Amino acid sequence: MVIASAHVYPVYPDWIERLLEPLQRQKAGLSYGKQRGGATTQFSEHQVFARWYPDQAQPRQSHPFCNNANAAIPLSLWEQHPYDEALPGLEDLAWARWAFEQGHAVAYVPEAEVIHLHQETPRGVYNRYRREGMAFKHIYPQEHFRFWDFLRLFSGNAASDCRQAARQKCLGAVGRSILWFRWMQFWGTYQGYRQTGPLTWQLKQAFYYPAQPQHAAHPPRRPVDPIRYPDG
Repeated sequence: MVIASAHVYPVYPDWIERLLEPLQRQKAGLSYGKQRGGATTQFSEHQVFARWYPDQAQPRQSHPFCNNANAAIPLSLWEQHPYDEALPGLEDLAWARWAFEQGHAVAYVPEAEVIHLHQETPRGVYNRYRREGMAFKHIYPQEHFRFWDFLRLFSGNAASDCRQAARQKCLGAVGRSILWFRWMQFWGTYQGYRQTGPLTWQLKQAFYYPAQPQHAAHPPRRPVDPIRYPDG
């Protein structure tokens, strides 16, 4: 069963084949692919995508992080354990946690690449992360996200984005959007935690902490021509 957000479109014509490979060859319980932004994507969200979806494959992750904007699940497992529709968000993480605990592999496939477009206002970013904060607290009830975490993660991620923007010589153009995006991201997360098993170190790293820039000077080329979409 292939799952895709209404806000995505595939980059390569073999997208589905690559996404299904771990399910067919490794009998994985879930696979998910790379996501990248488009021309209208906020600079900070480009950094989020680069952090969450590297160019290196992970055939068997050590944690259940995933994203169902671009994923595949064996139908038999889905029928055994469907999504928890009561969650305000992160139903994909809750499902992957269940599959992970059942011994099923979670695989990341960078070749199964999509463009994921968000055109959100600051309020929209706040609401998205608030809902996900509420869901994360429900999935991992013993975890906390304190005001100090909000300040630390906002400042750390905003500083990392600004350094990356300076390297790309576009800080003047995107500096303001970096500040409001990261503020709304972590303020929303903080408020979500307030409104509602232990969080693993790997998951906390995957969701919140900035990493060293992962942008390759020359991204790996594939022996497949990308899909040619009409302009606009």
